[in-house]
Parts: sequence; C-alpha cells; structure tokens
Amino acid sequence: MLVLRYSPASPYARKIRIAADLLGLTERIEILAADASDPADSLRRQNPLGKIPTLVLEDGASLYDSRVIAEYLDHLAGGGRIIPADPSARFAALRLQALGDGVNDATLLIRYETFTRPESLRYGEAIALQQGKIDRALDTLDAAPPAGSVDIGQIAVACALGYLDLRFDGAWRETRPRLVDWLEKFARNVPPFEATKV
Repeated sequence: MLVLRYSPASPYARKIRIAADLLGLTERIEILAADASDPADSLRRQNPLGKIPTLVLEDGASLYDSRVIAEYLDHLAGGGRIIPADPSARFAALRLQALGDGVNDATLLIRYETFTRPESLRYGEAIALQQGKIDRALDTLDAAPPAGSVDIGQIAVACALGYLDLRFDGAWRETRPRLVDWLEKFARNVPPFEATKV
C-alpha cells in the first residue's frame, strides 16, 4: 500500500488527496499525518527536505513534491486522466497548476512571516511582495476562470483558493466574483474538495 504523509491544512496535500480520489486510487493509499517541525518524525527519513506531501511507495522509496506525486498517481491510473496527454492541454494544465501552487507558496510565506515571527521582526516589504503575487494571480484567474474538464491545474487553483479561505478568511472573494462562482461550481462537481476541507 502507498502511504501519503500529509497535514490536514496543507493545500499541496489536499491537492494530492483530491487527485487520488478522482483517479480512483483512494483505497490504495494510507493517509498518515506528519509533523514537519518534529525532528523525530519519520518524515525526515522519507523525504530529506522534511516536507509534505510525501508519498512512500510500496518498495519504501519516496516521491515528493506534490507535482511529482500528482504525475505518478496519474500514471498509476493509466495516464492522461488529470494531466492531459495532448501537449496543448497538458501544458495548459501544468501552467495552471504552477499558478495555483505559486499562490500557495506566496500565502505560506506570508503566513510564516506573520504567524511565526514576533510582530517587531515582521518584514512588511516581504509581505507586500508576496501579496502582490497573490493579487496578480487572482486577478488573472478572475478575468478568465479555468474552463473545461477537471485537471491538475483546476485542482491546484481550487486548493489555493481554499487555503486563502482558511488562512485569510476568504478576503479574496470580495473583489473577484467570477472566481467565487467558479470555485462554487468546482466544489459542487468535485466532492472530494469539500471532503478534504479543514
């Protein structure tokens, strides 16, 4: 059996859990929580970066990060399911995944800066830099919400928006109505999105 090391709040792990469900692989994967901040957690032996998600294969080898894991799961399910085989559609999905993951990267950096540092040590320019990335990405997505079949790009974007809801009370929703509508439709059509919500 495969083992997915994860944290419930991780948008990257959520992306993999949704992908596994859509690919019909949930029954083949044990979901096992990891504490990335605990030096004694076996995660650091499974992934030298100590990051989640990490997928431990049946032979004991590990795959990381979420993009590699998603590619592996799609391959395991026969290929071309959430990562299209057609080059044009494939690179559109991968580009969209990069945008969603980039929003998560920036959101996490803001979270670390504001949650883990004392207020006197927070660096406002760094926060503003990351917020600019988020705002530009969301504006781009609101201008042209994802369309077509559910793929890894749409999953990544939905998880990024869900993470913004979790960490910043959905403030993004106030000025991006088309993206709000898109996410509501995605949630209705992709049940594992709601099932993995924290």
